[in-house]
Amino acid sequence: MSTASLPTSLVLVGAGKMGGAMLQGWLSLGLAGRAVTVMDPFAGDEMTALCVRHGVALNPPVATVAAPQVLVLAIKPQMLDEAAPGIAPMVGADTLVVSILAGKTIGNITARLPAKAVARAMPNTPAAVGRGITGVAANAATTPAQRAMADALLQAIGQVVWVDDEALIDAVTAVSGSGPAYVFHLVEAMAAAGEQAGLPADVALKLARATIEGSGELLFREPGTSAAQLRKNVTSPGGTTAAALEVLMGPEGLTELMGRAVAAAKRRAGELSG
Repeated sequence: MSTASLPTSLVLVGAGKMGGAMLQGWLSLGLAGRAVTVMDPFAGDEMTALCVRHGVALNPPVATVAAPQVLVLAIKPQMLDEAAPGIAPMVGADTLVVSILAGKTIGNITARLPAKAVARAMPNTPAAVGRGITGVAANAATTPAQRAMADALLQAIGQVVWVDDEALIDAVTAVSGSGPAYVFHLVEAMAAAGEQAGLPADVALKLARATIEGSGELLFREPGTSAAQLRKNVTSPGGTTAAALEVLMGPEGLTELMGRAVAAAKRRAGELSG
C-alpha cells in the first residue's frame, strides 16, 4: 500500500492493546516515528521501548503538542468524559479525529472535543495479528483526503469497510466487532460435542481449534469462492456432513440462532451509544 495517504502528523491517545497494534502497524507501513505523539500515562514497558526505538514522542506536555492532521482516540470509552479536557487542546480546526471508542457516537465526540471531522471506527480483536476488519463511518465535515488518511491508518490492522450511515456501526459491532467471540465459542461448542461423542477432552479441543483455524485460512486464500460454495464442497449427498447440516440448517438451527444473537448485540450497541 502506498504511504501517500498517511498523515504527516498524528497523535495517538491511548496505547493499550488496540492502540499499540495500530501504532506498530503504522510504523511498519512507513509512518515516520517523529510524526507520531503517543499520549498514555499508563504506557507499559513494551510500548515505551517501541516509542524510544522509533523516535516517537511519549507523553510530552500537552501545551507543546501542535494540532496534528489526525488524532486517534483509543482510550476506554468510559474514560472519554474525564480525558476530554486534556485532549481538547490538541484538536485543531483541521484535525481529523478517528475514534475507536465502542458505543461512542460522532455526536458524543463533537460534544466533548472541538472537532469538525470525525470518523467513527469499529475494529475487532484479530487486529492484534494484522487480520482484523474495521467498519468506519465519517461525518459530512470529513473531506475525501481525510477519509483516505483514515482508511490508510486502519488498513494497518486489516481490512476496512466504509458504511454511509453511522447508525450501521451498531450492526458492524454486532457482526464483526463481537464476532470473534462467536467463533471462539464455536470452538468451545465443537470441542464439547466431541467429548460427548467419546473423544478425550484434549483431542476434541485440538480437532475443533485446528478445524476453525484451517477453515478460516481457506476462506482467506479463496476470496473468490463463497462460503456457501466452500460448504457445498465439503458436503457429500447422504454423507456425514449432510447429516450434521440437516440439524445446523434446519428449523431453529444456526442461521436463526445467529440472527437472534446478532440482533441482541445490535440492540445492546444501540443502548450503549445512547
